[in-house]
Amino acid sequence: MKTLRKLLLWLVFAPIAIVLAMQLYFALQIWWWVDHNPTSTSFMDRQLSLLRERDPKARLKHKWVPYDRISNNLKRAIIASEDSHFSEHEGVDWEAMQKAYEKNAKKGKVVAGGSTITQQLAKNLFLSGERSYLRKGQEVVITYMLEYMMDKERIFEIYLNVVEWGVGVFGAEAAAQHYYGVSAASLSAAQAARLAVMLPKPRFYDKNRGSSYLARRTDLILRRMGAAELP
Repeated sequence: MKTLRKLLLWLVFAPIAIVLAMQLYFALQIWWWVDHNPTSTSFMDRQLSLLRERDPKARLKHKWVPYDRISNNLKRAIIASEDSHFSEHEGVDWEAMQKAYEKNAKKGKVVAGGSTITQQLAKNLFLSGERSYLRKGQEVVITYMLEYMMDKERIFEIYLNVVEWGVGVFGAEAAAQHYYGVSAASLSAAQAARLAVMLPKPRFYDKNRGSSYLARRTDLILRRMGAAELP
């Protein structure tokens, strides 16, 4: 009986201990990144691994640049396109998540996430690209860790430097060079708006740059950029 009781306790507490250890790892890593720049992310590592299945010598296009060397045009465009309340919310836009939940319920599967910029960063830094409510829950926990330990500008700086912008292209500097042959600091309003619109499906738009939707959405974001509030 004692052996059975110990086994049951182990089956209950071992998963809890593993989950808590994971949260501690995430928290310590985020604490380190408050004043140290990430050299890679979970998403970058995964994409590099996929690229090297086809070409063992493949490398990512990525170069870190400080926040003040990234065009305000790009910052405004991304906020206008991805998260208009970024400077106001505490990491999670619950209204957007509710709308995403309703859309998922209607479709019968997870097709939308309602993620803020901070949530997208949480996913890119640590998680997989799979769509599930379990992964979404972990994403929310990491999001609040990021918001608690970092100010909005630092969160946005990291996001701008690690977000995917095409096949093997990560970060604003690499994207500006890849698509326009200029630095991230030199992006025009139109260039920035187009890059912002690419973010939900960057690899698709990297290969389909003449997309009519991309052009229409770019015009819309250009009109909205003036109202975007920077952190």
